[in-house]
Amino acid sequence: MWIGLIIFGCLILLFVIMFNSLVSRKNQVENAFASIDVYLKKRADQIPSLVNSIKGYMNHEKAMLAQITKLRKESFDSKIGSNERVDVENKITDSMNKIMLAVEAYPDLKASHNFIQLQRSLNEVEEQLAASRRAFNASVTDYNNGVESFPMNIVALMMAYKRKNMFVIPMESRGQTN
Repeated sequence: MWIGLIIFGCLILLFVIMFNSLVSRKNQVENAFASIDVYLKKRADQIPSLVNSIKGYMNHEKAMLAQITKLRKESFDSKIGSNERVDVENKITDSMNKIMLAVEAYPDLKASHNFIQLQRSLNEVEEQLAASRRAFNASVTDYNNGVESFPMNIVALMMAYKRKNMFVIPMESRGQTN
């Protein structure tokens, strides 16, 4: 009987340790996302300025500008979950990269003082975002490892914890360089 109680106590202790580990990992992901969210908001605030400064020059890329405006609006939707938000932000990153590549075909725009200032500001935000993405992705990797590894995956299933998405370079952009 004592052996049974000791085994039961060890199992309960193991469950508590795994539960606390998963909660800690989930909170690390949320903390990392909260810090990246500041830079995502800064970038989103710059999108209207970017669209306004280039729309007069880029007549052929109106669909691209409309797409990034639509994605910006989606990113502010409070109804989307964190995984969907990450996906939308990944698409915004891809759209921003495409716009900046398209700018190369417009020398007058590239020479515009306002555009140069905006481009510098966007580059600064993108550098801050890159650092925040690395921290976020490290937290997500740790969390996903916990959610998927045995025996914590059993506890994660009981807690309804699922894999989280990371910030990635969209497939279309992997072959492109700025």
